[in-house]
Amino acid sequence: MTLRVMGVDPGLTRCGLAVVDVEPNRRATLVAVGVVGTPADHSLDRRLLMIAESVDVWLDTHSPAVLAVERVFSQLNVSTVMGTAQASGVVIAAAARRGIPVALHTPTEVKAAVTGNGQSDKAAVTKMVTKILRLATPPTPADAADALALAITHAWRTGTTSSARSQGGVGQTAAQRLWAEAEAKARQRR
Repeated sequence: MTLRVMGVDPGLTRCGLAVVDVEPNRRATLVAVGVVGTPADHSLDRRLLMIAESVDVWLDTHSPAVLAVERVFSQLNVSTVMGTAQASGVVIAAAARRGIPVALHTPTEVKAAVTGNGQSDKAAVTKMVTKILRLATPPTPADAADALALAITHAWRTGTTSSARSQGGVGQTAAQRLWAEAEAKARQRR
């Protein structure tokens, strides 16, 4: 059975949105990808409303089975973290209103899942997302590629990756083993 996942790379200035269908054999297919941008000179409430309305349209149009959102983590710039957290809250609430489950994934988990290295840069993530989805051109901007990576990560995490992990890593690819290690490290930090 194909799993439809919507990935969201939350942000107040740019919020990446993506939907992928992933088959049981882990073959992922692009359904839609885009970015919602909000002007910095608008008030916070207007910016959050713009994100909320766009997410509502995406959820209603694409009917994902699950929503995968990047977990907000502490950065040096507090205002950036706050904007990201506020955008995440709006997105999570939109899914909750529809009864759509939400999963949170750290950037390290996502990087490890799609590239095999939890320390990969955005260029490497974009390159692998392009390859995994068999796209002719890389998705841009990076927020769009990150949203796709989140959706792929979640689908793979709930598919064969989970069963391989429960078998103690037997049958895992090198990328899956690195991802499992990144996940374990992320859980230790919480």
